[in-house]
Amino acid sequence: MTRIRRGYIARRRRTKMRLFASSFRGVHSRLSRTITQQKIRALVSAHRDSDRQKRDFRRLWITRINAVIGGNRVYYIYSRLLKNLYKAQLVLNRKILAQIAISNRNCLYMISNEIIK
Repeated sequence: MTRIRRGYIARRRRTKMRLFASSFRGVHSRLSRTITQQKIRALVSAHRDSDRQKRDFRRLWITRINAVIGGNRVYYIYSRLLKNLYKAQLVLNRKILAQIAISNRNCLYMISNEIIK
């Protein structure tokens, strides 16, 4: 019986997995079975942490806005500021408001004074 050479499809799949896991340490970058386990784990963590990152950034923006409007010039609470922003139909999201608060406080003071009037 003649010898049959196997195809290259499985080898190509494993090489692709090895490229994904090339930065892992130890056996996690060398053995096929542990590579697949670590790849699943890495992708699950990436998905979970992307949601976590959105939450963390939103908290950071709210904290920055609150820190600036809690100063001497603006007598506002964060929730009241946003409520009045939406009432006045000045729809600015928290990210933009936080950037304004950091880079140009006077602009944020002007916005809040316009809302008060």
